[in-house]
Amino acid sequence: MWTSQNITAFERSRSWLPLGNSSVHRGQELLERRYSFQDEEDMFMVVDLLLGGDLRYHLQQNVHFTEGAVKLYICELALALEYLQRYHIIHRDIKPDNILLDEHGHVHITDFNIATVVKGAEKASSMAGTKPYMAPEVFQVYVDGGPGYSYPVDWWSLGVTAYELLRGWRPYEIHSATPIDEILNMFKVERVHYSSTWCKGMVALLKKLLTKDPESRLSSLSDVQSAPYLADMNWDAVFEKALMPGFVPNKGRLNCDPTFELEEMILESKPLHKKKKRLAKHRSKDSTKDSCLLNGHLQQCMETVRKEFIIFNREKLRRQQGPDGQLLNHDSRAASQASSKLQDGHNNNILAHACPGGCSS
Repeated sequence: MWTSQNITAFERSRSWLPLGNSSVHRGQELLERRYSFQDEEDMFMVVDLLLGGDLRYHLQQNVHFTEGAVKLYICELALALEYLQRYHIIHRDIKPDNILLDEHGHVHITDFNIATVVKGAEKASSMAGTKPYMAPEVFQVYVDGGPGYSYPVDWWSLGVTAYELLRGWRPYEIHSATPIDEILNMFKVERVHYSSTWCKGMVALLKKLLTKDPESRLSSLSDVQSAPYLADMNWDAVFEKALMPGFVPNKGRLNCDPTFELEEMILESKPLHKKKKRLAKHRSKDSTKDSCLLNGHLQQCMETVRKEFIIFNREKLRRQQGPDGQLLNHDSRAASQASSKLQDGHNNNILAHACPGGCSS
């Protein structure tokens, strides 16, 4: 379920940000959105087709990711997180499932379902994410309010993801059903074990990403670039995607599990492949007098969607930007209106817990 806060984060990340300035990193490691629109039932987003599958699928296929491959992933994802941070976005769900590969093997972040936007010194205050990848401070917010959390939570998730890619399992034995008090106890008493076969530089980098104290955690692009392990990295080449990834998906096969599509068709209460017939039936009912109340409710819902969600066309946006990449005329006002919605979203599957003072609601 997308909230207005999630949409604001997505709008900021892939919509009206300047496109014309080639000297600034433009978040090429984020999934590109081309168009968006909605009907009576659904909101649709048309994005780039990435044929390499997600990292979760390849882990399940027992792909062995080398240190060199993971090293490049860390660098490319660091560029993406730096881009999000520049525009005050916390993704909050970095994990292998949400990292897609293109046909050349480069990584791209997707799924802004629970992303949120914070401003200034504000911190997020709701418990949101996927438990095995959530930073300690996110759980602490739920237990005692805590001081809230900010961008370092995404870098913790990056550390968990990198560890899992290298070893095949995560640094902590945390699952979706693991109680929160048990998780916090793990962080207190358990030590992360690093493989003796990994080079010391990689271990040191992972330790900095998996530092429990967010103030001491490696949590910016400059922090990553200053890591001794990455001293030999050509960051211009990383930016230009000129480095060959250590793992390139097989172009001759479908890099996903087709049963997921089948499950959607079987289990989804309102499957897309039956939408045309379903809407025709509903519209037929709406023509009767008994549907007046339903029509009023539907119109109210649609009006809410129109206010909260801006139809987006990237090609049109490019034509409406000036030489400096800024939107012109009324489009800049629309962008300003969208950016004003700087509240903290939450995952509807997890209870939200507000923290005292200094946090977004």
